[in-house]
Amino acid sequence: MAEDFEAAGLGRRTLLQAAFAAPAAAALLGTPEAAAGASADTGSPRFTIAVLPDTQYLLDEGGSDPEPVREALRALAKRRAEANIVFMAHLGDVTEHGTEREMSLAGSVFGALGNALPYSVLAGNHDIPSRTDDQRGPTPYSRTFGPDRFARMKTFGGFAPEGYNSFHVITAGGRRWLLLALDWRVSDKGIQWAQRVLDDHRTLPAILTTHDLVGGSPQAALSEHGKRLWDRLIRRNDQIFLTLNGHYWPAGRTTLTNDHGNDVHLHITNYQERYYGGAGMVRFYSFDLVRGVIDVETFSPWLLTRRGTVPEAETAQLSGEIDRFTVEIDFRRRFAGFAPPVLPAPRPASAVLVRDTVAYWRFDAEGLPAAGGGAVPAGTVARDLSGRGNDLTVQHLNNSAPDVLTWSREHHDAAPAHASLSFAGGKGPDRGAILRTSANAPINAMKFESGYTIETFLRLPDPFVGDHAFMGVLSWEGRSGDAGKKSGWSPEEPTCSLNVSGERFLQFVVYPVPVDADPTSWSHAIPIGRWTHVAVVNDGRRTIMYVDGAKIARNAAEESRGITTLGRPFVIGATQFALRYGQGFYGGIGDTRIVARPLRPDQFLTGS
Repeated sequence: MAEDFEAAGLGRRTLLQAAFAAPAAAALLGTPEAAAGASADTGSPRFTIAVLPDTQYLLDEGGSDPEPVREALRALAKRRAEANIVFMAHLGDVTEHGTEREMSLAGSVFGALGNALPYSVLAGNHDIPSRTDDQRGPTPYSRTFGPDRFARMKTFGGFAPEGYNSFHVITAGGRRWLLLALDWRVSDKGIQWAQRVLDDHRTLPAILTTHDLVGGSPQAALSEHGKRLWDRLIRRNDQIFLTLNGHYWPAGRTTLTNDHGNDVHLHITNYQERYYGGAGMVRFYSFDLVRGVIDVETFSPWLLTRRGTVPEAETAQLSGEIDRFTVEIDFRRRFAGFAPPVLPAPRPASAVLVRDTVAYWRFDAEGLPAAGGGAVPAGTVARDLSGRGNDLTVQHLNNSAPDVLTWSREHHDAAPAHASLSFAGGKGPDRGAILRTSANAPINAMKFESGYTIETFLRLPDPFVGDHAFMGVLSWEGRSGDAGKKSGWSPEEPTCSLNVSGERFLQFVVYPVPVDADPTSWSHAIPIGRWTHVAVVNDGRRTIMYVDGAKIARNAAEESRGITTLGRPFVIGATQFALRYGQGFYGGIGDTRIVARPLRPDQFLTGS
């Protein structure tokens, strides 16, 4: 096996390097046969934009070695699919002197990308005559990296008339993104052009690349030219959420607030002062739209396969706080001002009343006729839309204030109803609200011995403050001791409940019909500030909990057939102990459905 790898050009040392490399860097050490000709997955929520900063010391006619740059570009092209690289942006100072000879070499080196990966290039101060702005006229740079080079790229949007500012539209993560590549000295005309591009693509999130914007490390600050760009262009355009520039070293970053009250992340990426003129250092900006982060890694593809000396080893990968870090961004919230999310339309109750549905509650006008905003008074009825007669009536606990339960338009993206209830329960003093079935509702005494699926949507507030340990989400009233159950945690707890622990773990505890036991399932800590779908599925033998469609790890191993109900009411919003309600739920609850059989995840309310 080792001999096979050696024949493919991957020695033992290279394999070890790949095994312990950062994830993005490791992707570039895969086998070329697996990646050759493959394209990026533009629909995946995880994708990478590669950044190549100042390469001037490696493209210098006075004496240099372009191989690290060529190898970096070659690696990006070959491994595009493995790291899901959708674009590469150069940050200027391509060459040292900007001469015809140097630009000819640069053009040849960039040929390593071929047609495999779209990219942008912008002029740094070493690429053009000094002290000139983007109105300087033709130069060796503009003749090498002008419109003709980019015209066939699917991402290419166009150049400013002067030939130094350009833009690309990148498709990634299931949406389009705008990337501006601006000259190192943008003129008033250049700024006007950039504004027109932004106006023409008003719903696209934008990344602005240029050569000179911020400097300083680790806390960067706007340069003089950067202040002009910030005031004239960046701060007023909410679309621009990330800027990337070179020019200064060492690397650094800062975050500023724009005129719309949103963060703009400004990063310096430049390694020319490092060993071998930066050794073709590449920075990966790996977007993860699911996790809401951009993971940043910095490495030299050329040095990753060497590392034979101390300078090579210490430069191959950089792991300091300014070179490898994570930027947290709630992309949906950040982009909502100019690109509100398009959500699925509400689905009527009839669309989700699957066979054996025994109860379905929702809190829009279809299920809660009093819906419309404000406090929900005691006595309000939420109809059971299954038609089985399990209507819920609002009850305020422990003399709670009228606003302990309010109606809300917030909801999980995939919820059938675009509405929810907001519960303001808590301790010290105990307070809360519940929605409770009547004394003779059919669901009170159902045993579910053939299986069941209990689903709900919930949201914990951000910030999640106070002591809310073991607050109830839903439950059946009663004492397990009254059902003859003695081996559980306490005879005073009810026979079935879904709760949230102090660590934000979901706890589903049930006392099955045939045995004296309380098999309990525990989830991971559920997130705050976002909606979560929860499904508890029992097949007549065991219970499995799903959180956002994913099976949890800590599902109870014990036999679990049915629910030992006692003919007492079913409740949303709290869990009794010793037949008494203390604290109520704190957060939002949406559509809730109970089906008298196990459902598959693709049959859940989310419709996934």
